[in-house]
Amino acid sequence: MRIIILGAGQVGGTLAEHLAGEANDITVVDHDLRRLRELEDRLDLRTLCGSASLPHILAQAGAEDADMLVAVTSSDEINMIACQVAQSLFNLPRKIARVREHDYLTHGDALFSREAIPVDVLISPEALVTRSLKRLLQYPGALQVLDFAGGKAQLVAVKARYGGALVGQQIASLREHLPGVEIRVAAIFRRECAVIPRGDTVIEADDEVFFIAAREDIRQVMGELRRQDNPYKRVVIAGGGHIGARLAASIEDRYRVKVIELNLERCELLSQELKQSTILHGSASNRDMLIEENIEATDVFLALTNDDEANVMASMLAKKLGARTVITLINNPAYVDLVQGGLIDIALSPQQSTISALLSHVRRGDVVAVHSLRRGAAEALEAIAHGDQHSSKVVGRRIDQLDLPEGTTVGALVRDDVVSIAHDHSVIEDGDHVILFVADKRAVKQVERLFQVGIGFL
Repeated sequence: MRIIILGAGQVGGTLAEHLAGEANDITVVDHDLRRLRELEDRLDLRTLCGSASLPHILAQAGAEDADMLVAVTSSDEINMIACQVAQSLFNLPRKIARVREHDYLTHGDALFSREAIPVDVLISPEALVTRSLKRLLQYPGALQVLDFAGGKAQLVAVKARYGGALVGQQIASLREHLPGVEIRVAAIFRRECAVIPRGDTVIEADDEVFFIAAREDIRQVMGELRRQDNPYKRVVIAGGGHIGARLAASIEDRYRVKVIELNLERCELLSQELKQSTILHGSASNRDMLIEENIEATDVFLALTNDDEANVMASMLAKKLGARTVITLINNPAYVDLVQGGLIDIALSPQQSTISALLSHVRRGDVVAVHSLRRGAAEALEAIAHGDQHSSKVVGRRIDQLDLPEGTTVGALVRDDVVSIAHDHSVIEDGDHVILFVADKRAVKQVERLFQVGIGFL
């Protein structure tokens, strides 16, 4: 595919890195010449220095012959105008834009259409992170929750605790403990190292266990791996910016929410927008304030400001003072695995969420979801099988007949809205949603090729 990426920042650069080695013709446009040279030195791609929305710059980037435009500059307006120019002047077939301003997104149905601003796929980092945070609040004790097949199946990471029925037991005993429940353990991390899960693998206390099951069975499985956590009730949000305000508005009818915001004008605005939340003016790193607000009785403390250092420090202080669970927003994805797992229970990166969403729209084959697992070395992806035995490498074949890369397993199949855990004898049919776990990200390209429809594979 010929893909033009507008913006060479964290998201654009990482996306280019993922796609450049996959037989794609990539052109990256940015006004930062140093950053472009850095990408050009490392990757097999073209770069162009200039303003991303200008017609002559898009023409030089090859918009006339491009298959896809991905606009991820730091400016919403440039991203939107670039999509408009690409459609109006070059009739570029597929346009993806990152838009962060909530006011634009509120009017999304009217703004983003063929008749208005022609954006085919709209990516909102704030919406993605808010959705992830709401899923974590829904499952107390979960470290990561990922949706597949429209939420019918979910991948959940939990830390096994003393007292859990399955701690000290082999994975094979899952069937005895959970009769009638379909579950597959996809990965285990033990003392920072990956353990390949087999039937005779014994689950130990403090293992991070990644499992997949139908959404309605998730709570029951979690209860077997750790003592059942009490539901969350009291939530403190540090930072009343776009993400903090959006999250508070969506959960304040179910939780007792407090929002701590340093900017007084922003506090006044939040007090008008949020009807049931308590707005506190001050710093989330103020020890006296946290004690005064009974931080020791807080179920979840979420640090959601735009300052990574402030988020980390406030989170560590809240945990030290007794907050039950601490979730921290980290804008630099390189720091995510460094900070989580100690005093900070969960670290989330808007950039990682954005890249996962983008990859699901630009991957080869019919790959509809791509997620990095919490520890970063592995990926979980969802692909739709198409074709028949003559045009597909997967349709009509048993799982044990698939030419899967080493360390790659099929976790589940979703067929006609029914989730079934995959076994060696399971046969893949046309239209199945296939959920796979790839231990080494470098093998993702090979997995994607399996799901491309062609002729004469037999």
